[in-house]
Amino acid sequence: MSLRWLPNAICVARIVLVAPVAITLVQGHYALTLALFAVAAVSDGLDGWLAKTFGWTSELGKILDPIADKLLLVTAFVTLAVLGLAPVWLMVAAVLRDLVIAGGATAYHLRFGRLDGGPTRVSKLNTLLQLSFVLAVIADAAWRGVPDPLVTLLGALTFVTTVVSGIDYVLTWSRKARQAARAAAA
Repeated sequence: MSLRWLPNAICVARIVLVAPVAITLVQGHYALTLALFAVAAVSDGLDGWLAKTFGWTSELGKILDPIADKLLLVTAFVTLAVLGLAPVWLMVAAVLRDLVIAGGATAYHLRFGRLDGGPTRVSKLNTLLQLSFVLAVIADAAWRGVPDPLVTLLGALTFVTTVVSGIDYVLTWSRKARQAARAAAA
């Protein structure tokens, strides 16, 4: 029996966890939120590792994985900001980056067709830092034991990589769009 479906099932499970993460966070059940978010964060690495290690990549997975990541992180950032647990400016940066990426990907797809390309290294680092920041903030809300300088450092690094990866995506896909336009005109 093949387990090729497993990475996609893990992505779907991560999507399903988005609502419970938000609900438990709003209800102030921070320890439960932390556990749920930690499971979702680990699942992000696990599905990718399984897909690459065993050759279980799929077109569906290439769509599901970024959607699952964006839903989880945008929901977490917005909820944390609304609750006053994370700075609004960091939430705006994270959400704006994802909107720019999604809008650019949609425009490219509509104009030129299929998008080929995965996350860049800086984008992977950004996702790791976003997950780490959210985990640290929720852990601090649960137990008040996370050192403030650590949360501040994670927030600053998250902001920097959010901006840099957003700019990187815009520049990379603008260059690819120009190349595709030139090829179509030739």
